[in-house]
Amino acid sequence: MKNGQIHNIYFLGIGGIGMSALARYYNARGANVSGYDKTPSDLTARLQKEGIAIHFEDDVNQIPDNLDLIIYTPAVPKDLKEFVHLHNSTIGFLKRSEALGLLTKGWKTIAVAGTHGKTTVSTLIAWLLNQSELGCTAFLGGISNNFKSNLVYSENADWIVAEADEYDKSFLKLFPDIALVTSVDPDHLDIYGSKNSLVESFKDFVSQTKEDGTIIIKQGLDLEIDPAGKRNVIRYSLQEKAAYFAKGLELKNGFYTFDLQTPLGLLKDFTLGIPGLFNVENAVAALSVSLELGVGEDSLRRSLANFSGINRRFDILVNNGTKVYVDDYAHHPKEIEAVLHSVRGMFPGKKLLGVFQPHLYSRTRDFAMEFGISLSALDELILLPIYPAREKPVAGVDSEMIAKQLENTSVSICEKDELINELKKKKFDVLITMGAGDIDRLVESIIELMEDEKQSTVGA
Repeated sequence: MKNGQIHNIYFLGIGGIGMSALARYYNARGANVSGYDKTPSDLTARLQKEGIAIHFEDDVNQIPDNLDLIIYTPAVPKDLKEFVHLHNSTIGFLKRSEALGLLTKGWKTIAVAGTHGKTTVSTLIAWLLNQSELGCTAFLGGISNNFKSNLVYSENADWIVAEADEYDKSFLKLFPDIALVTSVDPDHLDIYGSKNSLVESFKDFVSQTKEDGTIIIKQGLDLEIDPAGKRNVIRYSLQEKAAYFAKGLELKNGFYTFDLQTPLGLLKDFTLGIPGLFNVENAVAALSVSLELGVGEDSLRRSLANFSGINRRFDILVNNGTKVYVDDYAHHPKEIEAVLHSVRGMFPGKKLLGVFQPHLYSRTRDFAMEFGISLSALDELILLPIYPAREKPVAGVDSEMIAKQLENTSVSICEKDELINELKKKKFDVLITMGAGDIDRLVESIIELMEDEKQSTVGA
């Protein structure tokens, strides 16, 4: 697959963030790439502009002839007519994780796993390496603001950076040279059943690191590693003593500066180009990988300061002196907790209004209490209905389950198409929208609303 011998590739569910990165890769390699997705989106529109043919009807007659390979996402329903038709054909038929696993076998691979943090860490690693002499190709779980894509493509680099997704145990298809784990908080219990089962899969993932490779793990994770062969096991943390950790943290004009303690000594004067205390921890993880690969500290200082983050990861979209608007992909209680902690730190004493769209019935059911605890850091909350994604509705599971768990926070529930009108009635200093569903389709309307309010205030 490294040599580009596959010419005609069809993607079922091409609009997914992981699928689209693979599609972009093969398109960049000169393959004929096409695909199906259920609904158009900004991402599918970008793929079409890049020359990839996409249709949005479940219609076997629109599938191209002479295909060499089909790649599908597990999120595609198994009763989809195109899925049934292609699954019964003689054409190669691979899950996205299988395709990524095969592709990376021919390269030196850095695989970043974790129930949260992996997108920022993998994107930052890709940025730091590409600003150095090493370079890399990278498959990312978000749209990088620096690269304007979820694919970083390099013809000459030896390294691939891959986001290792734990959903459906996808990351067990990867056998990396460097494995990094950011977190093992309970999630995807519809797949794993229990936290213990999830943790065991993470152990299996790191055990697949090449025998002379490196395992990098956040300090304090419930993840005991038995290093086989010559594997080097390294721990990192935000400020807790570890092989790599930050010292002298200071918040200056909304951004953090720090020194970095490493196994070889203290490196001074780093500035992270994106806000959020939790992102300093992500930066320490990415810096540890880069330093282990021999990237120079001067290059890392420059690159870290110029890192501009990822779309929908703590995106400060409005800060007009009157109000602030932050959008974030947070869809797990721990992610929400980290985001709101950072917002409180940046804007102390301000009234914080949150809008949260729960993602998946199973996750809402499993973590309703934890969502209530994390969202109670808000002054006021608007809950949207659950975004089902791949799931069918579950009787008795709805956003009200979360609303009942909140303490000392005013909460209301409204339909997505009513949100803008609801926001017009609210008084707040900082607004944050959170969720992994389609809440992002409201972002532009919210920005317009806040800009209109600013103009009205100025006019008055």
